Amino acid sequence: MNLIMLIIASGVFLVIGGILGYVIRQSIAKRQKHTIEAKLNKLISEAKLEGQKITSKAKTEADKISEKSKLDERKNQNRIFRTQERLARKEETLDQRLLDYEKNKEEIGKRIRRVKEIKEEVEDLKQKEIKELQRITGLNTTQAKKEFFLNLEKDYQKDIIEKIKKLEEEGKEVLEKRAKEILTLAIQKIGISQTSEVTTTTVALPNDDLKGRIIGKEGRNIRTIEKLTGVEIIVDETPETVVLSAFDPVRRQIAKIALEKLISDGRIQPARIEEKVNQAKKEIVEDIKEAGETAVYDTQILDLDPKLIKLLGRLKYRTSYGQSVLLHSLEVCHLAGAIAAELGARQDIAKKAGLLHDIGKSVDHQIEGSHVDIGIKILEKFGVEEEVIKAMKSHHEEYPPENLEAVIVQTADAISGSRPGARKDTLENYLKRLEELEKLATSFKGVEKAWALQAGREIRVFIKPEEVDDLGAHKLARQIAQTIQEELRYPGEIKVNVIRETRVIEYAK
Repeated sequence: MNLIMLIIASGVFLVIGGILGYVIRQSIAKRQKHTIEAKLNKLISEAKLEGQKITSKAKTEADKISEKSKLDERKNQNRIFRTQERLARKEETLDQRLLDYEKNKEEIGKRIRRVKEIKEEVEDLKQKEIKELQRITGLNTTQAKKEFFLNLEKDYQKDIIEKIKKLEEEGKEVLEKRAKEILTLAIQKIGISQTSEVTTTTVALPNDDLKGRIIGKEGRNIRTIEKLTGVEIIVDETPETVVLSAFDPVRRQIAKIALEKLISDGRIQPARIEEKVNQAKKEIVEDIKEAGETAVYDTQILDLDPKLIKLLGRLKYRTSYGQSVLLHSLEVCHLAGAIAAELGARQDIAKKAGLLHDIGKSVDHQIEGSHVDIGIKILEKFGVEEEVIKAMKSHHEEYPPENLEAVIVQTADAISGSRPGARKDTLENYLKRLEELEKLATSFKGVEKAWALQAGREIRVFIKPEEVDDLGAHKLARQIAQTIQEELRYPGEIKVNVIRETRVIEYAK
């Protein structure tokens, strides 16, 4: 019974506890709901306030932008208005100019028509006057003109003669000036280096002990060399030097080559000497042939006989006043061609005559007669054109010139022979002047090196860029020119060319 009551009581208490829990939970939920709603209401209020602030600020910014846009629009409208006004004024100006142009055009047209009318009237009057004069004098126009000039010539004969003389003098001056221009142009086109040689050749020795070996026992070695080459060997007290003397430059060159081979070989005895001389002769023959072929290819004169080309090559070892005859012939060839081109003469004839004008010198030590006569015989033998022979034989005035090319070759020969440094008699003075010029230029501070060019007409000075700047280069050029003017004696003028160059070199590895 008690247990049943206890169970009932427990059930009642459970029911009552559940009801109380539900009531309490509902009460708590209601209070929480009111709290959340309050927070939401607060947030909504704050959001509305912030939105009002943002809206107000945006409205203010929009008002400012609107005002600025209106101001810019007014400025653009004013600018457009001013532009339209300028265009309107320019249009009015152009319209006015167009009207003025039309008026001027019409006025000029009237004047041109008036000038034509006046010209026609003058021509009519002229014809009437001519007819009237012909009627009065009984002479036609040609007869009247002839009579007029006859009377004029009688009245002013002295003045005419003086005028003719003046014209002749002026024409002579013009022709001389033109001739100088042609020669100068031809000389500038040609620049062949000249080598000065004499009748002796020097051979350097490694030591003086070789002199005794060259002489040999009782002089047999030196006699063998002299016999085989036809050259005199001079062994004197000059240290480490032997001199070869002979008039024939080919023999002298053979001896030089043979002696150099013997010195290099070290075995100097008659059998060896003969072997080396034969080798040297073969080399000289090949060298002569090559020199002749090079000359004809250089001048583009390719229709010569092979034997004539060999004779031309022999001129490499022939000198005249210390000037290489082959180089001289090449120079004359090019000069004659250049002058002939300027004068409208036959360039091929002038060039060939210039190249072959001294061909007689290749054998003039073997055949009697002048080199001109020998050259004529050689060219006739090898069937060279008659015009070429006529052009070459007058270069020393032994024969009168028979064509224009002869005068050209004669002129070219004189130019080549008188070139500074070409001939031995002027070489020493020429070299001395160049040496003084270069020495003076290199004496200035900052100068690295100096070269005298164009026969001493120009001094080219290379300066050190790290020591002399651009302004200093200008001052240095002026100082060098002034010093040359004060200290050296020279004809004409000397160009001072100062060059400052900076080079930077890097390597990509």
